Order: sequence, then C-alpha cells, then structure tokens
Amino acid sequence: MESPAEKAARAEFSEDGARLGMSLCPVDRLPRRRRNEICIAVIALGAVNFLAYTVSYAALGGDAHNGHRELIEKSDGTVQAVYFVRGHFIRSLTGQERAVSRGMWVYSYLHSISVLLTSAAMIISMLVLARPHIIATMRGGLVSGLTFVTVFGTIVMLVTVAAVALFTWDFVAQLGDSMPAAPSQSMAPLSER
Repeated sequence: MESPAEKAARAEFSEDGARLGMSLCPVDRLPRRRRNEICIAVIALGAVNFLAYTVSYAALGGDAHNGHRELIEKSDGTVQAVYFVRGHFIRSLTGQERAVSRGMWVYSYLHSISVLLTSAAMIISMLVLARPHIIATMRGGLVSGLTFVTVFGTIVMLVTVAAVALFTWDFVAQLGDSMPAAPSQSMAPLSER
C-alpha cells in the first residue's frame, strides 16, 4: 500500500509526464512490489556472476580477454592452436600467461562478456530502484531528476553495447583466425607427383 507521500509524488510525476507529453516509463506499468523484486533479483544475479568471474579469474590466473590464441607449428608440420589466459597482477607485477584448454579459454572469454552485461543490468536496476527518489530530490535544479535518470541510463546502455561489441568482435576474430593447411601431396604441382 502506497503512503500518502508516495501517492502525491506519483500523481505529480504523472502530471509532469503528461505536461511534457511523455508517457510513464515502461517499468511503471509493473506493480511497484513486483518491479522491486525483479530489480533485486537482477542485482543478486549480477553479484553472483561477478563473484564467479572473480573466482575463475583467480583460479585460472587471468582471463581469455587479456590472453590470446597462438598457432604453433609442430616438428611434423602440423599446426596446433594453443590458448592462453593472462592475469594482470595476480602472480607478479607484470602478470603471467598460462596455457589452458580451448574449452576453458572460450568459457573465460564468454564469462568476461557476461560480466559486462550483468554489470550494466545491475546499474540499470539500481537506477530503477532509486528513480523515484532521484526525481523527487532533483527538482528546480539545473537538470531535472527525470532527465538525469534518462541520460544516465542511456549512457550506461551505450557504453555497455560498445564494450560488448568490442569484446565480441575480438573473441570472434581470435577464433576466426584460419589455421594454415599443412602441405599435402594433392596440393603439389603435377610435375612433382
């Protein structure tokens, strides 16, 4: 049940939105209790994901985004991909590389990308939870609370999309490096066969 102050703030916000020709934010369509439960669940999920990333980073000695993939030619002429994770300041001041399996490297890279997404989701959820208070306290100033919330949320989304795009581009580029084919008899000129 809303308190009289909350009802007044909601009515004033609705009047301000109507006056400015704006509809209420989509999150306002959910009941307040359900919206808060969803935001708290998103924050908890993001915190668990960050904790899991921290533990895996420490266990592996780094992550794949800081590492790389190398194509190494063996003495028999075959080429093998070797995957490295790298940790900054985990084992030494300069960090160290460590070879890991392809599966661990892919997991580490995808987990790095997921941390960006869940961190942004946490920030947006915190902003949604704090939005009524920000709007109520930022009245009559240089920037209204609604404008602040909108601009800040937009910046978070744009930065996150850009970072995820860069991480994903690098991930696909590293996996997409073609492995050179080993010379075979069928590729040799006919005069040499």
